[in-house]
Amino acid sequence: MSFTFMENLPTPEELKERVPVSANLKKIKAARDDEIRRIFTGESDKFLLIIGPCSADSEDSVLEYTERLAKIQDKVADRLLLIPRIYTNKPRTTGMGYKGIMHQPDPEGKPDLEAGLIAVRNIHIHSMEQTGLTAADEMLYPANWSYVDDILSYVAIGARSVENQQHRLTASGIEIPVGMKNPTSGDMSVMINSCIAAQHGHTFIFRSSECKTDGNPLAHCVLRGATNKHGESVPNYHFEDLELLLRLYNETTLANPAVIVDTNHSNSGKKYDQQPRITREVLNSRKYDPRVRELVKGLMIESYLEPGCQPIGSDKHVYGKSITDPCLGWDETERLIYEVAALC
Repeated sequence: MSFTFMENLPTPEELKERVPVSANLKKIKAARDDEIRRIFTGESDKFLLIIGPCSADSEDSVLEYTERLAKIQDKVADRLLLIPRIYTNKPRTTGMGYKGIMHQPDPEGKPDLEAGLIAVRNIHIHSMEQTGLTAADEMLYPANWSYVDDILSYVAIGARSVENQQHRLTASGIEIPVGMKNPTSGDMSVMINSCIAAQHGHTFIFRSSECKTDGNPLAHCVLRGATNKHGESVPNYHFEDLELLLRLYNETTLANPAVIVDTNHSNSGKKYDQQPRITREVLNSRKYDPRVRELVKGLMIESYLEPGCQPIGSDKHVYGKSITDPCLGWDETERLIYEVAALC
């Protein structure tokens, strides 16, 4: 057989009983969700930073990172809302390589999906307990949403997933903001169509059941740059790109027009040290045009304890250094957050 069914995984209900969210954390999440929602609806003029490691590869180092982030959040709370990136699923261009702790709780070990599901809930819940911050994660596998729907405050749909029907339909039933990235081709109409699909209700099969959704008015765009036919990175964070997206939004009846700008990936050509420069340009565009200011609700920034990246299994493993895409280090991250707060 092409498929070998190895074992039955726990249902979302069973896993939530094994790794529960306390009543206090439910209150924290509800309050955070409302604060984030108010930013996307325009009721709050705070600026979002969705910030953290490319991949959440180790609970210890991720928790140290989010604890540092929480201390800064207290100091910039009047202007910024920080959402930690705790990305537990990683899309791979060729399908090979580390796919996140959902697959491999031990990045150097064998895949273990049940242990991975437990590790995902643990890292998110422990971060909430220690920091009071709820996080963002990527929805790589739509059917896994039910395992994390009680712990996340932001969901990202990646460039390789945004054209997929099941991702769009699942997003339509999510009650928190869902960011639809432009595809790797850079086609903004695909991204807009994904938002239209997610903002409308649908009836479809989800986890072996027929289900109905009401639509998600908080589905929005994420600009992450593109790749041309020569494999070269093409940025789309410039003022002209933001103006174009604004025009495309105005041609629709979408609720809550919004965009988050991803400062890494193809926008930086994966040159992680360019993220501060890109951040400043986006903030200058917001300052120049009030319409762009209203549209751009925040930034995605890849950052970890140490700058750069390292291969899995490195003989000299560096604690808190990315094993996937390169990230800003903590010192520069801290300076950048304060700079953003001053400019917003």
